[in-house]
Amino acid sequence: MNERIISISSYDPVEIYGVNDKNLDVIKSFFPKLKIIARGDMVKVMGNNEDMDSFEDKFDLLLAHFERFGKLGTIEIEQILQDEELLPAQADNENDNGILVHGVSGKLIKAMTKNQQRMVDSSNTNDLIFAIGPAGTGKTYTAVALAVRALKRKEIRRIILTRPAVEAGESLGFLPGDLREKLDPYLQPLYDALRDMIPTQKLLKYLEDGTIEVAPLAFMRGRTLDNAFAILDEAQNATELQLKMFVTRMGRSAKFIVTGDITQIDLPKNQASGLVKADRILGNINGIDFIYLDQKDVIRHSLVTKIIKAYDNHSDQPKSK
Repeated sequence: MNERIISISSYDPVEIYGVNDKNLDVIKSFFPKLKIIARGDMVKVMGNNEDMDSFEDKFDLLLAHFERFGKLGTIEIEQILQDEELLPAQADNENDNGILVHGVSGKLIKAMTKNQQRMVDSSNTNDLIFAIGPAGTGKTYTAVALAVRALKRKEIRRIILTRPAVEAGESLGFLPGDLREKLDPYLQPLYDALRDMIPTQKLLKYLEDGTIEVAPLAFMRGRTLDNAFAILDEAQNATELQLKMFVTRMGRSAKFIVTGDITQIDLPKNQASGLVKADRILGNINGIDFIYLDQKDVIRHSLVTKIIKAYDNHSDQPKSK
């Protein structure tokens, strides 16, 4: 009797095996000639090679389904293992309803407002997008969803997340920990979005192998980002030279999104924000689009919209369009 070991270390075993191994029991019922033992993130399969080949092919389909839709239940398992099409109704539903990503625990991620949908539509035709608007308008969340969608579709090979660490003066050496630990406080909104869209074990693997990379804006200098989806968040805190440096990192088959809020600039008074003038400098270039989000796009607590409006009415800083 031959045996093979299959690793599912990129996934939470409970999500694959089911509670009390309910999913695993269904899988076993389709392969009565095989002995299947699951321990932690390892699945041992014993039997003849032909049966094990069939099991591996089907098991790969199950994992692919989970990665795409963020859930795996007995109904889906039965449909996949019975050689029926891979849930065409759900696939059609994804396209018809504008779903960008099937997130963790089946959460459906899609544009929630008109301007968020403009970001999605623009990303389909433009390689560089600027999404500018106040807090809570979903510009960062939508950008991350677009990046994760591109990764899942294998349109790009990696996601690059960067942000100016203004509070640390871009000099992170004095902070404790490794680079990721130094940056975590500044990149938390991006991590929060990723955790909604990618299962924990898979996300950790992506961070470890560099499929998803986080780095301070200063570390982008001198690089060329090929086959990547890069997001510069909080770009209002990038100077004109820093912003120019970032957008000129674009390599082959790359998508870039720059997000920011020009009403919350934290730069020293003697430094101008590069985002404020970006539209005037780059607005007439084909392949570059500017989307302005406003209070109507706020999807947080209803008070947030009122707060933004109140500050806009009493602020001397530039207002978002």
